[in-house]
Amino acid sequence: MKKISFFAAALLVAAGFLPLQAQDDAKVPGMLSGPGIGKLGTVAQVEVPTGFIFLDAKLTKAMVKKMGETPTGRELGYIHPANGDWSVFFEFDDIGYVKDDDKDKLDAAKLLDSYKRGAVEENKQRKASGEPPLEIIGWLQEPKYDTETHNLTWAIRASSGGHEFLNYNTRLLGRKGVMELVLVCEPENLTKTMPQFKQVLANHKFTTGQSYAEYKPGDKIAKVGLAALVIGGAAVGAAKLGLFAWLAVLLKKGFKLIIVAVVAVAAFFKKFFGRLFGRKSDD
Repeated sequence: MKKISFFAAALLVAAGFLPLQAQDDAKVPGMLSGPGIGKLGTVAQVEVPTGFIFLDAKLTKAMVKKMGETPTGRELGYIHPANGDWSVFFEFDDIGYVKDDDKDKLDAAKLLDSYKRGAVEENKQRKASGEPPLEIIGWLQEPKYDTETHNLTWAIRASSGGHEFLNYNTRLLGRKGVMELVLVCEPENLTKTMPQFKQVLANHKFTTGQSYAEYKPGDKIAKVGLAALVIGGAAVGAAKLGLFAWLAVLLKKGFKLIIVAVVAVAAFFKKFFGRLFGRKSDD
């Protein structure tokens, strides 16, 4: 029986799936310690390398809910290096086949302005509730579309309560929708994290009949284009930042359960923002 890792135990203790005392030989349905293949619903899969932990859709949703969030219902998986400080969430939006006709018309300045205008309105509500303002700092990577892989990526920096966050998004276009990958990590760690994250991307594979290239006339066509995916991405990515912050605090404290006061950011408009969290702990 495979020995459960420190991270896996901490993660599952946090989510309420294990008692506080770590179990060396715990087996939890839906959790995979690599190497192995993580199933992302019926639309895709991801190879889980040695030293990585994968949670399936059910366990990911349960974890998100346990941390005080409302699952989107689209969660398909979660992967984290056992000795790393970053995570990747997988969600799938079955909006249909997204045409890439606007691939040469992605206006980074206009898209950033949409984020910032949303933040201005959001901060009116935050001020009224005594919460720290949300600041959109800017692009770390402007939206970029790869015509060969049909992947759309962008990274935006934001801060709240004195803590800076990085929201690095990747959208993998498929035949029947979009696989949404959100990398959550500290901005200063992005450079060292990217090689491993790119390997996660390389390990992702749509199942037969689900890839973008397998489109057939008559398939459902999405009502949105690439630009809309960027704007809508905030609702997917921002919600995961606080969960990662919670786990980061937990892991730094080992198995000592701590109280984490989560500062929620109420959504101003779902297509602009999900929820972003600050963090603090009380010993």
